[in-house]
Amino acid sequence: MRSTWVRSSKALGNLLFGVLLTLAATAQTTRYSPDGDQLPGPDCLNSIKPSLGQPRICTPEDYRAWLEDITHWRTEMRIRAGYSAQEYERPEFKWTQSSFIQPQMMVEDRYFYDPEKRQYTVDKYLDDLETRYGGIDSVLIWPVYPNIGIDDRSQYDMLRAMPGGVEGVKQAVAAFHRRGVRVFFPVMPWDQGTHDPNLPNWAASAKLLADVGGDGINGDTLRGLPQAFRTASNAVGHPLVLEPEHAMPFPFEALAWNTMTWGYWQYPAAPMVSALKWIEPRHMVNVCDRWNHSKVDNLQYAFFNGVGYESWENVWGIWNGIVPRDAEALRRVAKIERATSDFLVSPDWQPYAPTEQYGIYASRWPLGKKTLWTVVNRNQTGADGRQLRVPAQTGLRYFDLWHGVELTPQITGESALLSFPIEAHGFGAILATPDALDGKLPALIEEMKTLASKPLASYSSDWKFLQQQIVPIAKTTPAGKAPEGMVKIPSGDFVFRVSGIETEGFNDIGVDVQYPWEDSPRRHHLHTLHEDALWVDKYPVTNSEFKKFLDATHYHPKDDLDFLRDWQNGAYPAGWEKKPVTWVSLEDARAYAAWAGKRLPHEWEWQYAAQGGDERLYPWGNAWDAAAAPLPDKGRSLRGPDDVDAHPRGTSPFGVADLVGNVWQWTDEFTDEHSRAGVLRGGSYYQPQGSVWYFPQAYRLDQHGKLLLMAPSKDRAGTLGFRCVRDAE
Repeated sequence: MRSTWVRSSKALGNLLFGVLLTLAATAQTTRYSPDGDQLPGPDCLNSIKPSLGQPRICTPEDYRAWLEDITHWRTEMRIRAGYSAQEYERPEFKWTQSSFIQPQMMVEDRYFYDPEKRQYTVDKYLDDLETRYGGIDSVLIWPVYPNIGIDDRSQYDMLRAMPGGVEGVKQAVAAFHRRGVRVFFPVMPWDQGTHDPNLPNWAASAKLLADVGGDGINGDTLRGLPQAFRTASNAVGHPLVLEPEHAMPFPFEALAWNTMTWGYWQYPAAPMVSALKWIEPRHMVNVCDRWNHSKVDNLQYAFFNGVGYESWENVWGIWNGIVPRDAEALRRVAKIERATSDFLVSPDWQPYAPTEQYGIYASRWPLGKKTLWTVVNRNQTGADGRQLRVPAQTGLRYFDLWHGVELTPQITGESALLSFPIEAHGFGAILATPDALDGKLPALIEEMKTLASKPLASYSSDWKFLQQQIVPIAKTTPAGKAPEGMVKIPSGDFVFRVSGIETEGFNDIGVDVQYPWEDSPRRHHLHTLHEDALWVDKYPVTNSEFKKFLDATHYHPKDDLDFLRDWQNGAYPAGWEKKPVTWVSLEDARAYAAWAGKRLPHEWEWQYAAQGGDERLYPWGNAWDAAAAPLPDKGRSLRGPDDVDAHPRGTSPFGVADLVGNVWQWTDEFTDEHSRAGVLRGGSYYQPQGSVWYFPQAYRLDQHGKLLLMAPSKDRAGTLGFRCVRDAE
């Protein structure tokens, strides 16, 4: 009995000792521990339950105690992290300290590349952003997700598949540089299921970005890029800025070499303070809130913290455009931040500088004899009159940068009171200087005076989705008798029920596609159609059939990167004559269909041919039958599809075969102002492993895939083929 008690006592002691060690490693004497990468403001600013009494008004002592506390916390964090600021002192990285506005840009955005002219249109892309919200300082070019995983191309292969290959991308990067815009590309640590680059990610990224002239790496899903990325880029003589998607964990060691991050923040009424910016004032955060339609919180928190904004609008081909009111706020915020960037890295930054009115919050940024205040109004009402109380000082002049005017202070004893208006959910910026305005400031004053003549409230805050259009498919010459290799689908009514399998986007308006009978894009679709009689290819087009087309027409696409990649010297591999042709773009498939007197099917025609009239889930019934489709390939290199006639159990009620699980098949194309997408049916045999972010499969007949389209070079895939249809008399 006693020995049991002793063992229990020792176990309890060890447990308590472990808990104490954990607390010693993470806790300290602070009332304001970070929540993620944000520090809360003074307690007196935080709302409390009415049952506990009235909120307390903050006093100067509250602010002093709070500032002392978080200053002590900062000192300890630097010690715990063994902090070194040498990366922030490198001249080649100083630009990050004024890289305030950075969008993530999908390479499929139609403002970035014109597939008909086969040209990158960087100036068109940048001109649009300049017009709408004042331009950008850097850009994250995104060539990978959500298309990665449709075949075995790795994240690096996807970049190389962009039009023109590495040289084409290099020219696009140079076009950004000519406009003063720095360029990032992502790294996906989770991409370990596709083609093995036979290099560590840091080495492969450093080499490829050196080849294309990139300036930085965005670490997708990473909480700090490992130091190996810094070492690798230094080693190739092309040092890269490191920018993880998420803030690094306590105690923030990686802050020393990750000179930028994104900020996924919380937005209580009183602004929280960026923990990373507080530890290292030269660190640049780009606040990111991709799905939110309103950017008010994002921009106000960024301005209060003297950091930047991730102006991301094309979210995986779903357009979440910045509304005019927020776009205009972004224009003005960015103008002020760019002109005062030297202030915004001040080591003497004081968050929660005293203000005079409720709901008005300011940060104070001293620089020599000058001082900048960035101010935000978190109220739903405008605020005029006294805003800041500062020590009176002879010879100081005060400028309201937001309105482009000089202020006359009201001197009361030892204080100078500064009065100016801030509209609801608005901004303010005050500069105190003993000198005449110099540098960028005189021009800023004139520009802001003009802009301020029109208040932000006069701009619309209405968010709108983009309407999509389906690309028409012309009818063929009707066939009265059975064309070779085709199956007749009788006319009839058909319940067309289908959902998109996009990994992200929830059920938001704008996700997936918009059929001609719908008033908006949406994920889930249901419509009853009357189908006319139709001839459908029994099997997908094979290599041998495509070879006949090439021999007859001498077809060769202008954009031929990866065209028939499995073939050599114009011939498919031995034994592949009955396998479906792959590595063909939508344009290649349409060319073949036109030559054959056929066309590609509308998606609902494909589904009707596969499903019949009973809404079954698979061509053969409602339960998955592994023998009706190829065995999945879960390796890192494609083995190649099965012959089209290898799985007769997969035949539909109408006699159409090889519909599911061998290769994806092209159907419709949808467009909006910024994106193009192809609807793919049937899924493929390839299932890369290890990540939920790979292109998902759609084996069920009530599901489809949506492939973002850029250009034939990038759209072609090793698991994507097609079948044709012909209209019937």
